[in-house]
Parts: sequence; C-alpha cells; structure tokens
Amino acid sequence: MYVILGARGNTGSVVARKLLDKGKKVRVVGRDSNKLAPFVSRGADAFAADVLDTDALSRAFTGAQGAYALIPPDMSSPDFRAHQDRVTESIAKALEKGGVTHAVTLSSVGADKPDKTGPVVGLHKMELRLAQVRGLNALHLRAGYFMENTLAQIGIIRGFGMMAGPVRADVPLAMIATRDIGAAAAEALLRLDFKGQQAQELLGPRDVTYAEAAKTIGLAIGKPGLAYLQLPDEQVIQAMTGMGISRNMAQLLCEMSAAINSGYMKPLERRSEKNTTPTTLEAFVQEVFLPAHQGQAASA
Repeated sequence: MYVILGARGNTGSVVARKLLDKGKKVRVVGRDSNKLAPFVSRGADAFAADVLDTDALSRAFTGAQGAYALIPPDMSSPDFRAHQDRVTESIAKALEKGGVTHAVTLSSVGADKPDKTGPVVGLHKMELRLAQVRGLNALHLRAGYFMENTLAQIGIIRGFGMMAGPVRADVPLAMIATRDIGAAAAEALLRLDFKGQQAQELLGPRDVTYAEAAKTIGLAIGKPGLAYLQLPDEQVIQAMTGMGISRNMAQLLCEMSAAINSGYMKPLERRSEKNTTPTTLEAFVQEVFLPAHQGQAASA
C-alpha cells in the first residue's frame, strides 16, 4: 500500500493516478476527505488528516510500503520557513512511527544549499531531518523551475501587455512540468530500489530563459512581440501582497530569485537521460497555459 500526501496537488495527483493505473493499493491523504472523492471512485482509500497532525499522519502511514511526501505551499503564511519546519517535523515523526521504509519527497534544485535560497532552505532542512528517521530510505526529487510558475503571468499580460518578475530575463532555467515530477515519483515508488538517502535532480527537457518563454507564450496567445521585464524586488513584493501572498512569502521568493540570478542556486548534475523529462515548454503552453489564459479572458 502506498500513501500519498498532497494528492489533490499538481504532483501528488499524478502520483496517485499512476499508481492506481498499475492496480496498486493507494491511500490519499487530505484535510477534507470529500475532496478526495475522484481517487476513491478509482479504488483509493481516503484518509482525512492535516500534515501538522502527527498522530493522524502516523495512522495514515501505518502499513505503507512507500509514501510520497511534500510540504504543501501556504502562500499566506506570515512565517513560511517556520511553517515548513513544523510540517517537516510532523512528517518525519509520522513516517518513523508508521514504520515506513521508503519515501519519495518533492524537493528542489538548490536544496544542497543551507541558506539564501528562500523557501528552498526549508527543503534542505527537510532532507536533513528525514535522514534522521530510523529505517527510512528516502529519494529526494530535486525538481527544477516549475513551468506552472508562468501561469501567474496571465494577469500581468492582461493588465500590462508584458511578462514580468524578479528573475533575470537571460538566466537559463531548468523548467519542468509538474506532471513529469509526479510521473518520476510514481516510477520510483513502483521500483522501491533506492536505499539510504538519495537526491535526484529533474531538469525538464531543456533550459529555457524567461525571454525565450515570453516568445513561446506570445506566439501561442497571438502576441508575438510579448516581452519579459525583470522588476525590482520591492515592486514584486508589492504586486504579490496585492494578490494575497504574505509579505514574508514574497520576500522569500525574491530571495530565491536572487539566488537563481547569481548562479548560487543551480543544478548540480549534468543533463542526462535520467534527469531529463519529456514535457516541453511548447507542449505545456498549448495544453495548460493557453486554456488557462483563454479561461481568464472569457471570465473577465
């Protein structure tokens, strides 16, 4: 039996579906079991638990041969790093108490660094904490820059006719579709051939700059001249807080962007067949970005 945290999210939902496709017994965990109904209809067991409820998580993990674990994002948290540490501690204790021997986690490129990478520092600490769990073999998937991050540009494009953000326009990013992360996690859980503590980078099909992404998106939405502009941090923070993101989270995201811009936060592995994933930015734009853009335009 496999236990999936974040089953309603971009990666967890893919992990759950892939395992169910293979006829595996799956337990999906979420705060509201009613929202897990689509998985239950396919044969999954729904378990209602908050990631901060260690006792409930322990019960969810009991009997699992493998688990998929992640720290759910909380964009409104006034102290997201502290939130990450609390979630990590809860998951670590629950994995140990539940007797789980194999876990795949959602980590990030840059998790090798102990500081100055914003929210990725929390993933660095997560990896270190899970290494202390007795009997646990863990595979940390250090994913690149989510293609889904570009979806936040839809409102900016509609409002200002351009793309903008804190990342430099010319920095090569290992852009990856989250569905490919979920697929990699599911494959690892099906094999369960990892031992000890391991990290594996997932780098998308190729590196892409935001300037190149703007061209690709512009062509898809009928704005071939679409450009990307790097903005000062304070302007980005003001824009994010206006969207309901906490100032603390906005500052952390700017810190992460600065680490990307300087090259401090970057992949450690050379690109290979093992860390290259299939979904191109062009495919993502056609299949995900364009429908989302058209949907927002239609509802405006």
